[in-house]
Amino acid sequence: MSKKVAQVIVDTLQSAGVKNCYGIVGDTLNTFATSLSRSDIKFVHMRHEEAGAYAAQAEALLMDRLTAMAGSCGPGSLHFINGLYEANRNRAPVILIASQVVRRELGFNFIQEVNFEDVYRGCSVFCEMILTPEQALRKTVMACQAAISKRGVAVLILPVDVADSDAASEPPFRVHVNKPVIRPSDADLDRIAAMLAEGTNITIYAGSGCVNAHDEVVELAKRLKAPVAHTSRGKDEIEYDNPNNVGMTGVIGTESGYHAILNCDTLLLLGTDFAWRQFYPDHAKIIQVDIDSTHVGRRHPVDLGVVGNIKDTLQALLPRVAQREDAAFLNTYVERHKKALKAQAGRATPGPRGKIPGQYLTSIINRLANQDALFTADDGTPLVWMLRMVEANGKRRMFGSLLHGTMATSIGNAIGLQQAQPGRQVIALAGDGGFSMLLGDVLTTVQENLPIKIAVYDNGKLGFVELEQKGEGLLPVYTNLTNPDFGKVAEAMGLWGKTVTKADDLEGAVAEWLGQPGPALLNVKVEPMELVMPPFTAPEAVYGMAMYSIKAVMHGKAGDVFEMIGENL
Repeated sequence: MSKKVAQVIVDTLQSAGVKNCYGIVGDTLNTFATSLSRSDIKFVHMRHEEAGAYAAQAEALLMDRLTAMAGSCGPGSLHFINGLYEANRNRAPVILIASQVVRRELGFNFIQEVNFEDVYRGCSVFCEMILTPEQALRKTVMACQAAISKRGVAVLILPVDVADSDAASEPPFRVHVNKPVIRPSDADLDRIAAMLAEGTNITIYAGSGCVNAHDEVVELAKRLKAPVAHTSRGKDEIEYDNPNNVGMTGVIGTESGYHAILNCDTLLLLGTDFAWRQFYPDHAKIIQVDIDSTHVGRRHPVDLGVVGNIKDTLQALLPRVAQREDAAFLNTYVERHKKALKAQAGRATPGPRGKIPGQYLTSIINRLANQDALFTADDGTPLVWMLRMVEANGKRRMFGSLLHGTMATSIGNAIGLQQAQPGRQVIALAGDGGFSMLLGDVLTTVQENLPIKIAVYDNGKLGFVELEQKGEGLLPVYTNLTNPDFGKVAEAMGLWGKTVTKADDLEGAVAEWLGQPGPALLNVKVEPMELVMPPFTAPEAVYGMAMYSIKAVMHGKAGDVFEMIGENL
């Protein structure tokens, strides 16, 4: 019996290092699924393809390997779209096998026919259809190669009649996985060193591009006596074992990181494409190093921009940088950061009348979680509390939608992380809005026997959206949520479930939840009036909150204003 095209594709994915494929089977995908079942690649049966895309990208980022998704024609593959935007923006090497209707019906608006090339062009580094059996091997290799080398989403469109066809004889194309050394020229490295030598108050701003470059960044900061601020996506790599760390900047950062950047005279950007221009200094010389040339100078004008992998670049730069002695600038912001952390810890306490602030819940989870735990968080307040309260130590990793800003990633991400590393503790910090949005894939944790620990921050509202509305001086609209008891919902779905409403019961409940052998859900009624305090107070934010307070009083909601003040001040 001759080999089918579907089997050629599966064999190629396996040779490229794919271990898991996430998705939902359906008519046009059946031949591919049958071939997959005969391989070493595991098919993870999701309840919604969007969650499958989150799972695939989390595995790809954690393990630094190609990970697959597969969907049926039309609606099946379309459901991946939001997760693919997330994956592509996070530079996750993933491949989608998007099955398609038979070729003879393409272009006739056939039932479930979708032009996937148009749909996926904005969220992929490769998007092609296999037109004939003779193209199967070469186009699959091209798709895998693009996802790995360009670090993004590859979409391979597979008409069902091509998948069912006998494979053709093709040359032995194969996927090449390699990691080249990429750094600036010697002349550019000399220019960087000269600019750093001229600087007096130097700050390093490190992003997710500093992966595997922790020691080099810390050594450079030591020589320059430079404070190191980091992006939220750079936290895992830079925060730990770094005496020069001064925290994050941005709206959810600390005032030490914020001011260390604004008050420097020389800013060294390492692997960061931080988007918000108002957080860059106006009068400093800026040097930028990034692996992607399109990132250089696109957020703020820079004086010198070069292309390079951060680890490779710093290894070549360090011999050119002399040791400095004056640590006054550094010490100012290190001390400021210590005070900020102390103040933050002071806010992570039980609220009045036994209420549970979200940051208090997160601080307990941080303390009781394993030292190598993997954390995911839904966009909104759970993500803020994770980034502020969970301590990085070089073993933990944290995942959230920080570039795409979408809801409902925590469960999908957690599924991919747990599937990739079965023996590791995986904790999902879910907002009640995001959790209920993709609630069905909680069943995947039961079906696949994944011992994920889910904490639901149940404040009965879209909390971050409500904060935005108040900050704009508006009365909140359409943010309230009518929730069931998610602890009981979990039990009905086959998980361990529990709901906590009082601060005195919280620590014992967290310990019990983390100690469960299988998937478990802890539903916590968190304080709905808790605010996310930024590192600075902008005049427009003060005005907006004042206008909200006036409107609330005028509409008979003075109690909400007084409760908000009482809970946060």
